[in-house]
Amino acid sequence: MATQADMQTWRRDIHQYPELGFQEVRTAAKVAELLTSFGLEVHEQVGQTGVVGVLRRGTSNEAIGLRADMDALPIQEANECDYRSQHDGVFHGCGHDGHTAMLLGAAKALADSGEFDGTVYFIFQPSEEDGKGALAMIEDGLFERFPMQAVYGLHNMPGWPAGHFAVREGAIMTSEDIFEITIHGRGGHASMPEKTVDPLIVGAEVLLALQTIVSRSISSRDWAVVSATEFITDGARNIIPSTVTIKGDCRALSGEVQATIERRMREIVAGICATHGATGDVLYQNDFVPTINSAAETQHAIAAAKAVTGAAGISEDCPTCGASEDFAQMLTRKPGCYMLLGNGDSGACATSLHNPHYELNEGILAIGSQYWQTLVRQQLA
Repeated sequence: MATQADMQTWRRDIHQYPELGFQEVRTAAKVAELLTSFGLEVHEQVGQTGVVGVLRRGTSNEAIGLRADMDALPIQEANECDYRSQHDGVFHGCGHDGHTAMLLGAAKALADSGEFDGTVYFIFQPSEEDGKGALAMIEDGLFERFPMQAVYGLHNMPGWPAGHFAVREGAIMTSEDIFEITIHGRGGHASMPEKTVDPLIVGAEVLLALQTIVSRSISSRDWAVVSATEFITDGARNIIPSTVTIKGDCRALSGEVQATIERRMREIVAGICATHGATGDVLYQNDFVPTINSAAETQHAIAAAKAVTGAAGISEDCPTCGASEDFAQMLTRKPGCYMLLGNGDSGACATSLHNPHYELNEGILAIGSQYWQTLVRQQLA
């Protein structure tokens, strides 16, 4: 059986040598080596650097997938622990090292006990942070090569009590789209604006009009955010620019709202540019789809969490999280559930994800592993 000390050792080793998306060569090799030592059938290079471990027991054809992410972030770690990152500018600031250790712990425990009937696919996914890893594994035949009826994910959440589970049926995390609007005017001398088509004026009107998308084009029953985050020109102190670029980020909880935001953005840019004699281009990119938990699988996940911590240890209708998650791509192909696990609500463990001072609470490693084991034993009884 995997102990707390085992998972802590694995996690700290991975933490010391973090790797960015699709560069998880050392991490993937370590995962594959450990899974092999546990007695699992191991498949490497699934979706470039992904790893899938297969564990079969009994005679049932039932199968479920359990997924952990492996990639780190392009952040310089500010912590001073003995196992701090040895790679400058790369840091496990989202706890994926902990997620990997939890799933490894569950794999070892289930391999040792064999207390289930069916097949478990342990999915170690690369490149979650840029939203490309899940699709890479899917396009590499994840669900054809490893046929499963459902797939489950888990993520730590700073600011919530350590070991407290939280979930909701339906949309639990948002989509993320990024946009880049380029407005082409006609620049000139600042003293002669009448001879120009000033893209700053056009851009300012576009910037304000973007805020009407949510307030006037999205129903109050829906949820959406449109945020412009950059306003860039090629002008100078006495030069009216020729080009203005507006960049930003959009979030939604449904594909329909995503489509509405993109449509209205294009209409706004085209209309305002035409009014002033400018032209505009819109680059709109869908990076993450909404994370939508299916009903039956959410109830299965709740039952497993309750078995680990009791009814008081889980929030069954938690607030929607405004962040995005690459696991959502898997949920568009298979029913499943994405569960959140509290990392701590005080001290260093309450520090936000993606912060240089973020710290995974190693006390939740055993809880996460027990959740995975319980889910398997309940679903593949």
